[in-house]
Amino acid sequence: MTPTLDTFDLSDRRALVTGGSRGIGYAAATALARRGAAVALTGRKEDALNAAVKDLRGFGADARGYVCHQGNPEAIVQLFEQLDRDHFLLDTLVLNAATNPVAGPLLELDLDAWRKIVEVNLTGALLTAQAAARRMLTRQKGSIIFIASIAAIDPLAGLGAYSVSKAGVLGLMRAFAKELGAKGIRVNAVAPGLIETRFSAALFQDRAAYEKIVGQTALGRHGQPDDVAGAVVYLASEASAYVSGQVLIVDGGGRMG
Repeated sequence: MTPTLDTFDLSDRRALVTGGSRGIGYAAATALARRGAAVALTGRKEDALNAAVKDLRGFGADARGYVCHQGNPEAIVQLFEQLDRDHFLLDTLVLNAATNPVAGPLLELDLDAWRKIVEVNLTGALLTAQAAARRMLTRQKGSIIFIASIAAIDPLAGLGAYSVSKAGVLGLMRAFAKELGAKGIRVNAVAPGLIETRFSAALFQDRAAYEKIVGQTALGRHGQPDDVAGAVVYLASEASAYVSGQVLIVDGGGRMG
């Protein structure tokens, strides 16, 4: 009897996870590594990055860290030049790094805050995906996974600029999926709901907003970073070999249909 192929096996993969030192990014990197992938993490703070890499190596993962600010185009160029020098031939990209420095209505949004959000969440995602895809093209194979947000589909009150930037991320994902599919590169997105991370702390502190969001979920609870990590593993693996241009919503059943 022929052994059944494990389509979730990632032992031959190399994955780059941006914003990988904590939260969803770290959970995704951990899950990918536990399935056998070599992982490279980026983050803005060297101490946090080194701690995450140390934790991953603690269970035998092939892990490394690179300081990089996704809002800085030059830093993105330097990141991929260093990956090339390190012979890290990535075939999986998880675009998780994001920012949201302000809360409030769009009518009162400061232009500098808008620019920062767009530079990191949208322009940085574009440049990082471009650099990764160019390298994947040499092997005609790869998976690019954008971490979007449920706010990309249904804007959150007070988070208009962030919501718009994440809607743009979904547009990027679909455009890349159409352009790269025939060349063996799949492109998808994960749209998490309310996940307990430092990034989302403000929503947990606003009890009215928190209870409204959780009250709309079928599972009646908020999510943890590990709840998102499984979706990333699926989209990185051969289990999703015929999936591209899709948004996988991970929100506890807050949206149906």
